[in-house]
Amino acid sequence: MSDHKHGEMNIEAQEHAFAGFIKFSKWGIIISLGVLIFMALVNA
Repeated sequence: MSDHKHGEMNIEAQEHAFAGFIKFSKWGIIISLGVLIFMALVNA
């Protein structure tokens, strides 16, 4: 087996996936808040 070297793993795929998750979460929150504000304004 090869020796493990700390900090040498390529994490570009994980960074890209995490950035996508953050972007999706941010837009999900923005849309949810927009829907709630709209519902409050029209007395739903």
